[in-house]
Amino acid sequence: MKIAVLSTNPDLYSTRRLVEAIKQRGHQAVVIDHVKCFVMIEGGKPTIIYKGKPIKGIDAVIPRIGTSVNAFGCAVVRQLELMKVFTTVKSQAILRSRDKLRSMQVLAKSGVDIPKTVFAKNPAQVTELIHMVGGPPVIIKLLEGTQGVGVVLAETIKAAKSTIEAFYGLRANFLIQEYIAESKGADIRAFVIGNKVIAAMKRQGAEGDFRSNLHRGGEGCIIELSPEEEHTAIAAAKALGVRIAGVDLLQSDRGPLVMEVNSSPGLRGIEEVSGIDIASLIVAYIEDKIVTDEGDTVGV
Repeated sequence: MKIAVLSTNPDLYSTRRLVEAIKQRGHQAVVIDHVKCFVMIEGGKPTIIYKGKPIKGIDAVIPRIGTSVNAFGCAVVRQLELMKVFTTVKSQAILRSRDKLRSMQVLAKSGVDIPKTVFAKNPAQVTELIHMVGGPPVIIKLLEGTQGVGVVLAETIKAAKSTIEAFYGLRANFLIQEYIAESKGADIRAFVIGNKVIAAMKRQGAEGDFRSNLHRGGEGCIIELSPEEEHTAIAAAKALGVRIAGVDLLQSDRGPLVMEVNSSPGLRGIEEVSGIDIASLIVAYIEDKIVTDEGDTVGV
C-alpha cells in the first residue's frame, strides 16, 4: 500500500515514527504537507494538487493536523475522503474533537462522564456561574487552547472573576469547569486504537503547576487502567468518532472523568513511557481496516 502522513514537518517525532513503521511493514510512505495542497472542487472530479501534480494512488492517510491550520487541514482530509482514500480519522471527527464545547456536549449526550462544565456568553452574574460548577477553585479554559495553553486555575472567586472578565474583554470563548482536587494535578492519557486501549500513562504536573501536559514539564509513568477507566476511554473515542485517539482522563471520587479526546495524539511520550511500538500498531490497524472501512456513524 501507499500510505500518506499529513504533516507540516517531516522531522517531528510522531511523523518520523509513522514513516518508519509504514516502511518496516512493507508499504510505501509519503509525507504530504497539507498546508501546501490545493483543493480542486469540480463536479465528479475531487482532486488535490500537491507540488504541481494531482495526488494519486494513495491507499490510506494518517492525518496529523495542527490546531493552527485545523479548518484547512480538515478540508484536505475531507477531499481525500471524497477521493475514496481510507483515513484513520475523518474530517468531521477532527472538527468535532477540536471544538471543546461541542465535544463536551457530544460526550455528555453519549453518557460519558465529564467534569461539570459551564459555557455562557456575557453572563449577568459571574459569581453564580462559578458556583454552578462547585467552585472556587475552578478551571477556566479557552476553547482554542491546546497542550495546556489557555488553561487557568482560579483559586478564589476574585481570581475567577478577574480571569473571566479579561477573557470577555478579549472576546475569547471559554469554558468554566469544576476543579477535581483529588486528581492532585495528575491525569491519565489512554491511547485508543479502534475499540481497544493500546497503552496508558499517568501524567503528573510539574511542581507548582496543576497542568499535567508533558509539553509543560509534566512527567509520565506507565499505568494499568481499571476496567471502568478503560471502558470510559473507549466510549469517549467512539462517541466522537475518533478511531485513533489520545483520551485524557481524571481520576475522581465519582469515577473516571473525560477531559479531552485528542484526534492527533503525540507518540513520543506514550511510546517512551510504555515501550510499545504505537506507530506500528497504527499501521496494522490500517492494514486490517483498509478493505472494510468502518465509517463514521456519529452525526452530531
